[in-house]
Amino acid sequence: MDFPATPSNASDSNDYSGATPTQFDATQDNTKRRSSSRSIKRRRFDDELVEYSLGLPGASLGKNEKRIRTQSYTSNLPEFPIIGASSVPPVVPTPERRRASSKISGGGSLGRKPRRKGQLSQLSTKDLGRWKPTDDLALILGVQQTNDLRIVHRGVKFSCRFTVGELQSRWYALLYNAEVSRVAIAAMRNLHPDLVAAVQQQALYSTAEEDLLGTLPSNSHPAPEKFQELLEQNPHVFYPTRTAKSLMAHWQSLKQYQLLPDQTVQPLPKEPGDNIMTFSDAEETMNDSELPDYKEDDIDVEMQLADRIEKKDIRLLENSLSRWQVLVQSVAGGSVELDKNTLAVLRGRLVRYLMRSREIAVGRSTRDHTIDVDLSLEGPAAKVSRKQATIRLRNSGDFFMSSEGKRPIFVDGRPVLQGNKVKLNHNSVIEIAGLRFVFLINQDLISAIRQEAVKVNIPV
Repeated sequence: MDFPATPSNASDSNDYSGATPTQFDATQDNTKRRSSSRSIKRRRFDDELVEYSLGLPGASLGKNEKRIRTQSYTSNLPEFPIIGASSVPPVVPTPERRRASSKISGGGSLGRKPRRKGQLSQLSTKDLGRWKPTDDLALILGVQQTNDLRIVHRGVKFSCRFTVGELQSRWYALLYNAEVSRVAIAAMRNLHPDLVAAVQQQALYSTAEEDLLGTLPSNSHPAPEKFQELLEQNPHVFYPTRTAKSLMAHWQSLKQYQLLPDQTVQPLPKEPGDNIMTFSDAEETMNDSELPDYKEDDIDVEMQLADRIEKKDIRLLENSLSRWQVLVQSVAGGSVELDKNTLAVLRGRLVRYLMRSREIAVGRSTRDHTIDVDLSLEGPAAKVSRKQATIRLRNSGDFFMSSEGKRPIFVDGRPVLQGNKVKLNHNSVIEIAGLRFVFLINQDLISAIRQEAVKVNIPV
């Protein structure tokens, strides 16, 4: 059987059935357009290799190297009769693809086997993120003491919040899952003895233990020796880590919540005519002598600290009374009235300061530093120094202001730097850190002071 010709020359297949691809290329070189002789190296897919080997219309013939590759592929192809020009045997690439996929799948299956073994080995440790060894130990002790998972859920404090279902599943895993049980036991054995002792001290009390504690009457005041005696007489009932102090604390809790056997709750009256005990009646039945007197040291310490703070505040107020040399009055609703005791007035937009001494300090008051003229009453004084300026009255009757703060003071628009002085006249405008004041002088009182100074011949 002859090798099938390409579909493009189907009409000449009888004449050129034995022609080689090289002869075919020679006949087509004259009709082809010139193109680049550089070959494009690209890997071909299986279907392209089949089309290239069979010489289909979509296949393109390259140079000699590609023709040799084509012949090598076509020599291995089985001989199939071609029915039409577009028929391509689909059997050729299928076994190769299936074999490749089977190899891949086989390799993947071989790679998955150790993963499955690793997953099986990690089944026992996947819950160790939430379940700590201390949680397992507390769960085992709680179940051994109470035989009730709901009581364990309510009474045991685990490292995180678990539901009753989670406690049940963990308990069953510890019982019936050998891998989980082995890992949990190994983790609990590696715990520090202090952690084990802390978990055991918080173990729940069993019913038998509470029954023995209930033998002590509620109206008695048993000493720790009584609980120690009870513990020594019943070592098989109490948990090994119980102490007389812990038994006493649990007995007091039972007594507080009315859970001792001899404590009976008074039933409420069912008939309307029965008397209901009021709070005052219940208070009369109590004996104050039986109640223990607890001394609270913390309250005494707090009261002493509060007393010291109040005394300090009173002392500061008493010391500041002597320094109040300036009276502050509200500007709104009143006119400026200078009495015989006021030398001058520093009038602002909201308040006015009455100067009644020969020297006053102007600035900003703090808790530890008081000032005569507190400018924070007029407005925001964050940029004002604690002692911004000093106003003095000389014997001649003239007022001078000395600047002592870091920022300058403006008097009638002229700056006064730190360490300088300026004379204040009547209606002088003083600006300090954005706060403006008008300085008003009591002319009658100043004239009287000048006359006295002239009579006494006091040098100016």
